[in-house]
Amino acid sequence: MNPAYATVDHTFTVPLDHRAPDGPTIELFAREVADPSRAGEELPWLLYLQGGPGGKSPRPSAGSPGWLAQALTTHRVLLLDQRGTGRSTPVTARSAARFASPDRLAGYLAHFRADAIVADAELIRRQLCGDTPWETLGQSYGGFITLTYLSRAPEGLRACYVTGGLPGLDATADDVYAHTYPRVRDRVLDLYARYPEDAPRLRKIADLLAAGDVRLPNGDRLTPHRLRTLGLALGMGDGFERVHWLLDESLDADGELSDTFLHQVMNLTGFTDNPLFAVMQETLYGQGSGPTDWAAARALAAFPEFAEDADPLLLTGEMMYPWMFREIAGLRPFADAADLLAARVDWPPLYDPSRLAANEVPLAAIVYHDDMYVDAGISLRTARRIGAARVWVTNEWEHDGVVASGGRVLARLMDLAAGRA
Repeated sequence: MNPAYATVDHTFTVPLDHRAPDGPTIELFAREVADPSRAGEELPWLLYLQGGPGGKSPRPSAGSPGWLAQALTTHRVLLLDQRGTGRSTPVTARSAARFASPDRLAGYLAHFRADAIVADAELIRRQLCGDTPWETLGQSYGGFITLTYLSRAPEGLRACYVTGGLPGLDATADDVYAHTYPRVRDRVLDLYARYPEDAPRLRKIADLLAAGDVRLPNGDRLTPHRLRTLGLALGMGDGFERVHWLLDESLDADGELSDTFLHQVMNLTGFTDNPLFAVMQETLYGQGSGPTDWAAARALAAFPEFAEDADPLLLTGEMMYPWMFREIAGLRPFADAADLLAARVDWPPLYDPSRLAANEVPLAAIVYHDDMYVDAGISLRTARRIGAARVWVTNEWEHDGVVASGGRVLARLMDLAAGRA
């Protein structure tokens, strides 16, 4: 029992493949959270759908996101570790290495997309709520899951709130990365405008890495292209400062890379805690007959400003590249399976445009005008195709606005969905 929260832990056994309910199973973990003063009341449920993919739900603590405190004023919250994350039969480098072949691992991983997560949620809802629908809060990728939920089982939903996560209903991975690179470029240039010393410092670090064999504490080689993946942080509200202060301590008195810097880079770029984030990133856009085929890597050629010898040196963002699965220890066991997933052509559709057009479940979404991760233009086009959708567009926050705003974003979305704003 956390002093600030009344919590109950739940575990559920679900099929790995919901189309084969008598086949192999996995375990799901979810934590029920309530305000201690209201724990005995019959409150409506709010299911939290974490961003990612591959991220576990937040753990309640004194530093929990403000949206949770806001939600608990009116709801009982379920913090679900989506399949493969946290305590839900986690997918890790160690577990991946146990598979007999890349084919078997790829087949297993194919069951970790939004359609399976929705089926999990419906099984859990029926166990906890019976026939009563619940509400959802989808952050980032959680918004993608929300639209799959509305496409497949809208009867399970009373209202939905989405923060920075309206996907293109028929956008391909190629479409997504054609929009992503320019946004990342602009964000990196904004970083250099705020902290002019960061551009020459990054170039100096990259030159050191290109000239020698620099190893991270776990033995991985730190290369210029791995260094550039630090740009993944720049879409968050504190992203500029996180990167800047990391660079601020990057060089020691002898001009060598500091132990502090190398240790932090290892943790920030290693995917130890969330390999599914890298493995499943492009599968989010797999629908129909075309392969994703390492779309981010292919798109890179169209943006010469991202060349490793360009000046200034540009960081990259939420892009996954084939080299990552050969060079990063936490991803190596997935390498051949990731290639198979990138080549797959029979991904089932995740969204039903006709059903979404006829949707009657209140959907309230915030679109961050300058979002580095999810293109605002694509999100707004999607919103126009969904019935009962109300959208709030703002540049007040970055992609993590639902956390950074305390409870204000969630409170306003609830008002929007209820017709109070």
